[in-house]
Amino acid sequence: MGQTEDPSPDERDTITLDLEDGTTIECIVIRIFDVDNEQYIALLPMNEEGGVDEDAQYYLYKFQELEGDDVDLRTIEDDDEYDKVSDYFSEILDQEEFDALFDNGL
Repeated sequence: MGQTEDPSPDERDTITLDLEDGTTIECIVIRIFDVDNEQYIALLPMNEEGGVDEDAQYYLYKFQELEGDDVDLRTIEDDDEYDKVSDYFSEILDQEEFDALFDNGL
């Protein structure tokens, strides 16, 4: 199998978050995934140069596609729901890292 390179931040889908304090953050869409028949989105904030800081942490939101290119993001307010979604997303990341080992010839 050939090695697939991650697209650069310029080639990835992005979304702008409007925060309560009036600031905005541009984020890379890591993945949209389902947990218990609900859609969620994982986002990674970009720095001012358009890259991603080494210590950046991902954001998880409930996700719903609306008409056109519009989406609705909702904060996951229930702690149990957030833990379930976070655990599931961590499993996705772990599986992708495991798969990457074999894609690189191990």
